[in-house]
Amino acid sequence: MMTELKYVGKYIPIHDAYEKVKGKLQYVADMEMDGMLHAKLLLSPIAHGVIKSIDVTKAEALPGVVKVYTYKNTPQNLYNSQKWHVGLEVVKDERLFTDKVRFVGDRVAAVVAKDKSIAEKAIELIEVQYQELPIVLDPEEALMEETIKIHDHGNVIMEKEISVGNVNEAMENAPIVVEDFVDTQKVHHAAMEPHICMTAIDSTNGLLTIWTPCQVVFQVRLIVAEALGLSLNRIRAIKTTVGGSFGGKGQPILEPVCAYFTYDLGVPVKLQLDRAETISSTRTRNATIGRVKTAVDKEGNILARDIDVLVDAGAYFTNGEAVTIAMGKKAFRLYDIKNQTYKGTAVYTNTPIAGACRGYGSPQIHALTEINIDNTAKKLGLDPVEFRLKNLVKPYAKDPTGGPELGNARVIDCLLKGMEVFDWKSKYNRPKATGRFVKGVGMACATHGSGYYNAYPDFITMDLRVTEDGEAILKASLHDLGCGTIVTIKQIVAEVLDINPDKILVPEADTLVSPFDSAGTQASRVTFVCGAAAKKTAELVKEKFTKHSADILKCNIDDILYKDGFILNKNNPQAMVSYGDMVMLIQTSLKEDISVSYTYKSPANPAVYGVNFAEVEIDTYTGLVRVIDIVAVHDIGKAINPVFVEGQVQGAIQMGIGFALTEEIVIDNKGNVKSNNFSKYHVINAPDMPDVKVHLIEAGEEFGPFGAKSVGEVSTVPIAPAIINGINHALDINITSLPATPEKILAALNNKKNLIGG
Repeated sequence: MMTELKYVGKYIPIHDAYEKVKGKLQYVADMEMDGMLHAKLLLSPIAHGVIKSIDVTKAEALPGVVKVYTYKNTPQNLYNSQKWHVGLEVVKDERLFTDKVRFVGDRVAAVVAKDKSIAEKAIELIEVQYQELPIVLDPEEALMEETIKIHDHGNVIMEKEISVGNVNEAMENAPIVVEDFVDTQKVHHAAMEPHICMTAIDSTNGLLTIWTPCQVVFQVRLIVAEALGLSLNRIRAIKTTVGGSFGGKGQPILEPVCAYFTYDLGVPVKLQLDRAETISSTRTRNATIGRVKTAVDKEGNILARDIDVLVDAGAYFTNGEAVTIAMGKKAFRLYDIKNQTYKGTAVYTNTPIAGACRGYGSPQIHALTEINIDNTAKKLGLDPVEFRLKNLVKPYAKDPTGGPELGNARVIDCLLKGMEVFDWKSKYNRPKATGRFVKGVGMACATHGSGYYNAYPDFITMDLRVTEDGEAILKASLHDLGCGTIVTIKQIVAEVLDINPDKILVPEADTLVSPFDSAGTQASRVTFVCGAAAKKTAELVKEKFTKHSADILKCNIDDILYKDGFILNKNNPQAMVSYGDMVMLIQTSLKEDISVSYTYKSPANPAVYGVNFAEVEIDTYTGLVRVIDIVAVHDIGKAINPVFVEGQVQGAIQMGIGFALTEEIVIDNKGNVKSNNFSKYHVINAPDMPDVKVHLIEAGEEFGPFGAKSVGEVSTVPIAPAIINGINHALDINITSLPATPEKILAALNNKKNLIGG
């Protein structure tokens, strides 16, 4: 019989809600320091070329300019901003400033001045002459091109194949094979806060200190050390309040540059990008071009699948290899397919750099496969839900590639629940409308992971102490990105220690004082790995507290009870001692402290699942699509804070709708980003949001804290293919290119008319 939980599973407001509402919380943009200077970057206006000459004399002569930086007076150490731990071997091809630009937005120079306006004026005075080189914008062209090399080692970053069974034989013998080609676009993370950081020399200890809205402080420290050629102990990285990231601040981009300014000048410096600079010069989601062939028998059982994906990494290596491999791994963890091959190829292009973006390859690979799954069901004459039910993985299935076991996989539960709530059968089978406005329904499934187990080091150290006044402090390298990480960890510790979460202090990551964490906030690991670490650390503290309390109360360990911040001997319940008093008694009598430092190593990486159902309405005159209803069901194990979970899903749906319909970094034939502001880059706004009904399947997960696993990334994955499938259902067309813009929809409708007319 499960014990009733006191804090876990309840709503507790986010820890900094009051300060945010009152405008009291400081973001980096709000921070000021005495003598602080301001930096401004000069970004390349061309997509590919060599700098023939660069004249900074006019900029240097402008009053208020302190120094101008180029490749000539900055370190030329190579690094890779995707590297997050020392043992990770990656190609290093980035520098602070370059003499060969590889995309529009590459860093050419910077001005550091007494104020921001002077820096902006000085940037306009820098004169650069480029020898332009031919450009490669299309990943397929990059794959074939041999004469235009973006980097000396060629345009192909890597090729990876993952295979199980005998795909060729199964394909040859299959009665039905359905093939689709699906492409996905580069997108911007669209965080409210543009990229920014501030650096200074700490007058107390001489450390080069970086304040940054980042996802991994130890990665920031590592990359700055590599770029500047400094020891790790010379650098301190402090995580600040984040105004949104979604993976966009998962790599140190500005931090090495700004840190060098301070290291060179010895004074505080702030470097901030505007929206256009953030869109063009930071990171994007990887664009992909994919082909998938699915072989089935006439009863609807999947016999084999062959997937081939080309991944656009942009101008530098960053995570091109990692995201390509991640896509492949996820392709094997959703359906029970005995014969399957995945081939992924990543290439450079003269376009903005790709990097981590919410879902880390999952949105792209599931757009490809889930659109194809619907088309396969259509070919069979089966309901798309019934087809999926025949083939989805079941709880505790093995990963056929030898990866981590899937755990308590409840995707079928999600599908059945969503089908019921959405009223799928009646909506899917209703007669098709023939007027201007037509409706359709679509759905899609998706999977993601819960950490890095069996792929990269996945561990975290935490220090927990019960204080003399009966409260607690947990030190760990935690990064709250606005999703409630701090409160979630508090709830877990509070549940173990039976202490009000308000009495637990959980500071965020700071490399000087926080214990080491191998990976930070990425790979959907925070609740499953960091939460489990907090639970185990709290259990060890409680074990120590219990032992010493029994010594003080002169009773057996089994006689100790905890109740609302008090400890008592169950044989003498009137003699209650507060946590604080007991700590002081233990310190005085036993010369012990109630504290524990513990390193937790993740023991598993269970899959998480989501199923989305979407109803869409299309204006056949204009091609505009309106999403009018969504049901999102997620296999989460256990919701530590259900309101936070629903908030994650609601925001993820907004991102996914944009991915499906409106968001795209548009690049012209010169490599210029045309959609470099929010008047041209179209995110989904509040009036366009449909009603989103969120349902959770809480069946528990063995190694998760109180059974919890991840939801933050998977929640944005199935919605885009669900919408595309809904459009195709409504119009009886086959859109396979994201985003499904009005132009693409009208072209598909015209093509359909021509085919019928022919």
